[in-house]
Amino acid sequence: MTLIIIIAILLAIAIGYKTKINIGLFAIVFAYLIGSFGLDLSASQVVGFWPIRIFFIIFAVTLFYNVAMVNGALEKLANHLLYACRNFPVLLPLAIFASATIIAALGAGFYTVLAFMAPMTLLLCQKTGMSKIIGGMAVNYGALAGANFMTSQSGVIFRGIMEGVGVSPEQAFTNSTAIFVATFVIPIVVIGGYLLFNHKNLNIQITAEKPAPFEAKQKQSIILIIILMAVVLVIPILNLIFPDNHTISFVNSKVDIGFMAIIFAVISLLLKLADEKKVIALVPWGTLIMICGVGMLIEVAIKAGVINVLSDWVSTTIPFWIIPLAMCVIGAFMSLFASTLGVVTPALFPIVPAIALATGYNPVVLFVCIVVGAQASAISPFSSGGSLILGSTPQGIDQSSLFNDLLFRAVPIGFVAALLATLVVQGVL
Repeated sequence: MTLIIIIAILLAIAIGYKTKINIGLFAIVFAYLIGSFGLDLSASQVVGFWPIRIFFIIFAVTLFYNVAMVNGALEKLANHLLYACRNFPVLLPLAIFASATIIAALGAGFYTVLAFMAPMTLLLCQKTGMSKIIGGMAVNYGALAGANFMTSQSGVIFRGIMEGVGVSPEQAFTNSTAIFVATFVIPIVVIGGYLLFNHKNLNIQITAEKPAPFEAKQKQSIILIIILMAVVLVIPILNLIFPDNHTISFVNSKVDIGFMAIIFAVISLLLKLADEKKVIALVPWGTLIMICGVGMLIEVAIKAGVINVLSDWVSTTIPFWIIPLAMCVIGAFMSLFASTLGVVTPALFPIVPAIALATGYNPVVLFVCIVVGAQASAISPFSSGGSLILGSTPQGIDQSSLFNDLLFRAVPIGFVAALLATLVVQGVL
């Protein structure tokens, strides 16, 4: 049964990639066939494996942040950040990274930020002479790092998956904070190192017009985003600082990012900050189906005992000191062809508590190493990030050349950086 489920997961990924049909749909089919006919579960039990909490949180958070996307607040914020760099052209890659990080951290999420910033970045490469490799890495890793922020799309998903496998909400928040810090620092080191050792060869020229000032509705959206972030970040932090304060503990136990996001979305719509139909249309339904579909199949795997088998194999077969590196490499290999959010983390996060228990490793080390590895190869043209960048290629840029650059230059650079970061994380944590 373990082998059957592993093959099913691989088949769902392979068939989805080949047919361009959502991987989650194939995962749902396999979850039903294996669950009902292989494990003798009822159809209702299999339906119950649909991760309701993760679905609700992603829906609620993206619904709220889509308001700022629809009224142009986030895009204008990115333009202002880029304009601020006009007198320091050599820092343009870091400005792109910072813009993508901030916009994604404000809730736009990885796919949304990359979708509207990748074309702009490649055009900037074309106009300014900036390397397409460093431009692509800057926007990709910025979108990834920002989305990993504790209240943004990926950070929320990571927390939901962790809580789903028994990690306490407080510890899940701490783990996701460590993931964000690691994935924020690594690109700065990589991009900064590139600029430091290649600054004499850079010939970046920026000619940017001053963006228009924020409109009233855009200002209101930014203010609401800041208030929401303050509510869902400050209270958990206060609870960590004052764990014995009953009032703070009570409020912390009642504050839920999903419901808070719904409240703020309703406020935004009542203020008519954006068109409701457009806001709902921008909810990443495809991502939701992929994450929840794979989540159903993973739940079937847990029911069949596959997670225990895999964790036992990792903890007994792989040498103790190399386990974090192994998790990083496995995550990186999977992410070459599949989504970090939809496939890698739902498949690997559930085995972390068992491996940590068997080996004595701090679980946060393993969680961080999985994400660091997965996001190192997310720029692969076969994966979500690289395919979005490749699909944004403007006229005048050789797409086949960009394909090779992403696969044979950007991925190896990211992978080496991930391995070095894993060693550092292992030593620090």
